[in-house]
Amino acid sequence: MKADRRVGPAAEEIKNMGMKEKLFEKLDRYCRMDTAASPDSVTYPSTPGQGNLARALFAEMKKAGFKKVSMDKYCYVTGELPSNVSKKVPVIGFLAHMDTSPAASGRNVKPVLHGRYSGGKIEISKKLGIILTPENCPPLKDHKGDDIVTASGDTLLGADNKAGIAIIMAAAEYLTAHPEIKHGKIKVAFTPDEEVGNGVSHFDVKKFGADFAYTFDGDVKGAVESETFNADGVSIKVKGKSVHPGTAKNAMANAVRIVSDIIASWPENMLPETTEGHDGFIMFDEIKGNIEQAEVSGIVREHDSAKLKKMEKLLEKIVEEKKLKYPLAGIKVEFREQYRNMKRVIDRHPEVMEKLVKAVKEAGLKPHIKPVRGGTDGARLSYMGLPTPNVFTGGYNYHGPYEWVSLDSMVKSYEVFLNLCRLWAE
Repeated sequence: MKADRRVGPAAEEIKNMGMKEKLFEKLDRYCRMDTAASPDSVTYPSTPGQGNLARALFAEMKKAGFKKVSMDKYCYVTGELPSNVSKKVPVIGFLAHMDTSPAASGRNVKPVLHGRYSGGKIEISKKLGIILTPENCPPLKDHKGDDIVTASGDTLLGADNKAGIAIIMAAAEYLTAHPEIKHGKIKVAFTPDEEVGNGVSHFDVKKFGADFAYTFDGDVKGAVESETFNADGVSIKVKGKSVHPGTAKNAMANAVRIVSDIIASWPENMLPETTEGHDGFIMFDEIKGNIEQAEVSGIVREHDSAKLKKMEKLLEKIVEEKKLKYPLAGIKVEFREQYRNMKRVIDRHPEVMEKLVKAVKEAGLKPHIKPVRGGTDGARLSYMGLPTPNVFTGGYNYHGPYEWVSLDSMVKSYEVFLNLCRLWAE
């Protein structure tokens, strides 16, 4: 199936650019497969579309020359490129996830190529009013001359993380075709359900057999990330008391209102909409209920574990105040650990980041070391014994219809992959 294209004046030039064309072909093909994860599913992976992509990648990896290609019952797809150096060097792993966020539709994705961006606006969908500009997405101004890929307006694109899959597959194919590039044993894995926090729940690190690894799941060009949030989930349950509203004075406890009061009492300077960098937040993302019972769920995020606990204590204090305010109600707050900041582990292995920074510099970029305002499979993998920082892929505005990726940045990420393989073999 051919991709939709809206090309600028450099259409033929883009077509003949080799690696960008290959990366676009792969990205287009992967993005058209609906692999949205589901947080409500009881299966693993959570949706059948992820299995479809896993089977396609299994076949593609075999054709590309990978050895020991396997796909297990959890749809982890793995393979290796044997070492072509005589000395013993560390085994390096590369990972990307197959699922896309359930925050926006991943069905019938139609990738659109905007050739040689000349500045100004990119019209993703005039009908829906979805237009990218340097004003609503400032990083766009740094990509004049790039070839930009978006979806068509009614879905996300899925570059998170199919751009990473495309980069890894293209680079691995290049290595098999160019044995003169020296590298140690390389392990590759594609995982499901990262977007719902279960990406490596069943991953066998020992069987994978890598000493160190990298996830290609980042965003801005040149960005490298060795630090994630500490992350917990939170739920607040309220048991109310329903009586006729005509006789409700001093007798009713409206659970929906009480939950809303708790949410409204959380400080506005500790929300995702008002924080950046290393700032932490609590986000309440789902509310359901009625007068008799209501529940709100959310996430707690902080790079500093002590500050994470301080935020949770503050929320517990707010809940205690509401218990006094609403004595007829029962209110309970619970926290559930999700993942921890991988920096604590990665800092014990400085060579992992040193090699990555050097690989980015050798790709002609200035490394941008920054914290992930989120998590990656690498966070849990690091605590499972596999130090795994994160590498940029060139995408922006993930999880929605404004998502886009620069093919030029993907090429640079591809160069970083090859540089890492070479540097670890030296």
